[in-house]
Parts: sequence; C-alpha cells; structure tokens
Amino acid sequence: MSSEYKDIIYDLRENAVHITINRPDVMNAFRLQTVEELIHALKRADEERSVNAVVLGGAGDKAFCTGGDQKVHLSEDGLYGPRGTVGLPIEDCQSALRDLRKVSIARVQGYAIGGGNVFATICDLTIASEKAIFGQVGPKVGSVDPGWGTAYLARVVGEKKAREIWFLCRRYTAKEALEMGLVNKVVPHDQLDAEVDQWTSEINQMSPSAIAIAKRSFNADSENIRGIGYLGIQTVKHYYQSEESKEGVRAFNEKRKPKFKDFAG
Repeated sequence: MSSEYKDIIYDLRENAVHITINRPDVMNAFRLQTVEELIHALKRADEERSVNAVVLGGAGDKAFCTGGDQKVHLSEDGLYGPRGTVGLPIEDCQSALRDLRKVSIARVQGYAIGGGNVFATICDLTIASEKAIFGQVGPKVGSVDPGWGTAYLARVVGEKKAREIWFLCRRYTAKEALEMGLVNKVVPHDQLDAEVDQWTSEINQMSPSAIAIAKRSFNADSENIRGIGYLGIQTVKHYYQSEESKEGVRAFNEKRKPKFKDFAG
C-alpha cells in the first residue's frame, strides 16, 4: 500500500489496482490535491504489468464520490485552485481514467453524485451496492460537466434519460441505475467487495493486449466527445466567474435555496 498520497489510497492487489478517494469526512468530494493525485495514480496504475483492471472507489460507507468540494470552490479567485482550465485539471483526470489500457471498474457503495457520477460513467464497468445513489447536481449549485458528463452519459443511458438527469437533478437508486444502463451489477451491500473481486479475478485471466485493443476500439467511436469536453470547459471557466454560478456555491454552503435569477445574464 502506498503512503505517498494525501487524498487517495493506492493499493496493488492480486487482480487489480485499487485507487480509493480517501476524504470520507467530505463524502469523498475532490479538491485540487485529490485530482492531481488521481492523475498520477491512474497513470501509475496503467503501467502495472501484473493486473488487467483498476478499481476506483471511495473510502467509508457513505459515498463513492460527490464531485467537487464546494467548500473550496470559491477560493483562488472563484476557482478551485491554480491548475487546469477551471482551477483544477479535471479534464486531465477524466482523460487519464478513460485512456487506461486496463479495465476500469467503479466500486460504488454509496453516493455517486456530480463529478462522482461522471467518474462512474467514464469507468468501463460499474458495480454497485444496493445502497448506492446516483445523480447530477450541477445546475443546482452553479456547475456543469460538458463532455463526458453530458454527451457521453447520453451514449450510456440514452438522450432522454441523460437530459432528465441533468435538467431535474434527481437522485436514482442502484436498481434504477441498473435499469437505465448506468450500472452493470447491483449486489447486497455486504457482498460488494466479493463481487468486485470476482470480476477482477475473471478479467485478470484475459490477454492484456486484447483488452487494450478492445478498449481503444470502444473509445474510438466516442472520441469526439473529448473535443466537446475541452471546448465546453472553456465556457464553464467563464461561467464559474459569474455571479450566477457563485450564487449556487454560496447557497450550497449556506444551506439555502439559490436565487439564480437574481444574477442571470
């Protein structure tokens, strides 16, 4: 087990690398430090020759990941920090996850909300506890994920459902996520790790080169979405600097309903 990270845990096991966001006190929400460590860990995992899979998870029982940490969203001139188009290199992190030559598996034991829902969407496979909850929250807090979180989500669950997810910001049970195609398997909460281990064990028997070729083939069909995402994140940068977006973050932190229309341009 690696001790060089602060916000994540890197653990090479018999059949997979397990990368765990280790911020359970904030429902595994990510900040700049978290994203930087995830990028490094994903690239490191891609070079592990002994395994064919990478399992992405969140510490504790409550959350897989709940997206960007809203408590630091308004820092650094209205952004998360000094890196990336919107203050943290989220687009680089999403690309590192998607570009893995190995099979990526989201282990979802609780809330997969916002950016966490996007991580689960990007992963090749998603295995969820029956206690898992999925959904988007961006328009409720002055944010949006244009690219993998929208266009690719539509590839996974269909246009109508993807628009519902973003325009209504409802929460969906693991069973509902399975029905819409967002999840591959739902199991009782106490069987989640055993199920993940079973899948990684089977995957680890496969040819790593064949898996890499298959992944590149799948990805090629939707590669244009990467361009959509990079273009969209430029717009999001300007949106984050608006009072309308900042009102969403303020309202979230103050636990009140946002008054977006007071600031809409």
